[in-house]
Amino acid sequence: MTPPALPSLTQSRKTPMLEGVLFFPVTPFTETGDVDLDALRRHIAARVDAGPGGVFVACGTGEFHALDHEEYTAVVRTAVEAVAGRVPVYAGTGGAVGQARLLARAADRAGADGLLLMPPYLVEAPGDGLVAYTREVAGETALPLIVYNRANARFDERSAAAVAGLPTVVGFKDGTGDLDLLARIVPAVREALDGTGKEFQFFNGMPTAEASQPAYRALGVKLYSSAAFAFAPDVSLAFHRAVEEGDQKRIDALQRVFFHPLVRLRKRVPGYAVALVKAGVTLEGLAAGPVRPPLTPLTTPETEELAAIIAEARAVLAA
Repeated sequence: MTPPALPSLTQSRKTPMLEGVLFFPVTPFTETGDVDLDALRRHIAARVDAGPGGVFVACGTGEFHALDHEEYTAVVRTAVEAVAGRVPVYAGTGGAVGQARLLARAADRAGADGLLLMPPYLVEAPGDGLVAYTREVAGETALPLIVYNRANARFDERSAAAVAGLPTVVGFKDGTGDLDLLARIVPAVREALDGTGKEFQFFNGMPTAEASQPAYRALGVKLYSSAAFAFAPDVSLAFHRAVEEGDQKRIDALQRVFFHPLVRLRKRVPGYAVALVKAGVTLEGLAAGPVRPPLTPLTTPETEELAAIIAEARAVLAA
């Protein structure tokens, strides 16, 4: 079967440039394990009221890996309805190339404004293979697509520049933490796009991205995903303002009492990057339910520790 032709830049759907804090909602589940769409709707609507710059649904924090096709479609559609056009809605896709293409089409039909392309399933691949993978998925729709550089999808300067040149690819999100490589990728992409008039954005996609954002910002990467926004939007927004205003005292204080303790808690168990956020959402009054296997939940003492971390951050804000 011949793959569909890539849309031209003039055919690509235009999405406003993202700005501010990027919100990655959890996917709430009932105690019996079903997707709780009502809770998801309330979760997203309340957080959009707080003022993020965009919503990224059914991505890593939203347990993309654990959703079947019908659940994924319902989650994306619910997010689009809850946001009601106030900010762009990006949906995750990825995994096996056939699945990634299928979900890209489903997200388009559900009304998403863009896609976040996560790594392919299991296999490692060279740069040329990652470019081909991205081209296959990007060719399914006219939706703007952001490439996620992490895990087994690791781009170098050449392959990053190549995917940035694909008509619908509008962003590059780094989740590797390899700042030495990123310092080479950013100028390589900018040079490749110079003179094309194409708008392109870079993102810090590390878990607990605020902890590393000052370093990323020094490379010209101003956007970042905020897992903390899902359960402590006041703290997340205060940190973002401090970074934008160069308030080093506030940055240091919030790093010390909130983001660095979150990192230490997150690193105790693989998968806590998601379980911690879900526990935080539940602590804040919305029953987010359990995480799905193979992830595991926080223990009761760890949940109490998380509550103390949140309280300490709010004490700093109050002071």
